[in-house]
Amino acid sequence: MRADAFLAAAEALPVRSLRDLVPAGGIVVVAPHPDDESLGCGGLIAEACAQKIPVRLVVVSDGIGSHPNSKSHPPERLRNLRESETLAAAASLGLSPEHIAFLRLPDRFVPASGPEAEAAAGAIAEAARACGAGALFVTWAHDPHCDHAASAALARRARELLGRGFLGTVSLYAYPVWGWTLPPETEIGEEPRGARLAISHHLRAKAAAIAAHRSQTTDLIADDPQGFRLEPAMLARFARDHEIFLGDLPRRRSLGRLR
Repeated sequence: MRADAFLAAAEALPVRSLRDLVPAGGIVVVAPHPDDESLGCGGLIAEACAQKIPVRLVVVSDGIGSHPNSKSHPPERLRNLRESETLAAAASLGLSPEHIAFLRLPDRFVPASGPEAEAAAGAIAEAARACGAGALFVTWAHDPHCDHAASAALARRARELLGRGFLGTVSLYAYPVWGWTLPPETEIGEEPRGARLAISHHLRAKAAAIAAHRSQTTDLIADDPQGFRLEPAMLARFARDHEIFLGDLPRRRSLGRLR
């Protein structure tokens, strides 16, 4: 299936509630970079926090690849800035700092295998255990960014490490970020499965979370001509009243006539 057809079909997936996606337990959001959590899962996090569903956020990379030539923001200062922006963004969504882990793997070089990857997958699994997770949410493996694909591999490995627990097998959902920019002719495979989550009640909180990432959305760091900045069209993509999560929804147990 071509990417243009796949993504069009993804935008027509049925609307489901958070508890349709995750019938029990908490959730873990895995973000390759500081800001991916707000772009792809801001509404999800806000909805979970509003429902008092336990949430953990794991930020995989240190984020310093966004402005590699800045003199005003050398690597350590940029890393600290991006982490502080993430904490502010999470606060806008209702998530407390103690529920956020920064793995600080190298931006643009997140490993998908090897000892560092195994340790990162272990950290994601530990976050899942801490909140009794029923699902992990991570960037789509087809996102055309190496760190996004690697983070998807880390989440898959974390689910393997978790095995089958009290709540059964932990579900795994993917959220597209850079996947929306794929060349239309890119072959994806089978048609999408999953659901859309309505987030209209959380649009203001999500917008505030995205805006908190000032280093990525403004000219806050102005001394790197090659520095990254989210384009208006990309920001508009994530200002919609739903978020898309790809994956197999859990089967509902039959309760007969009970309601």
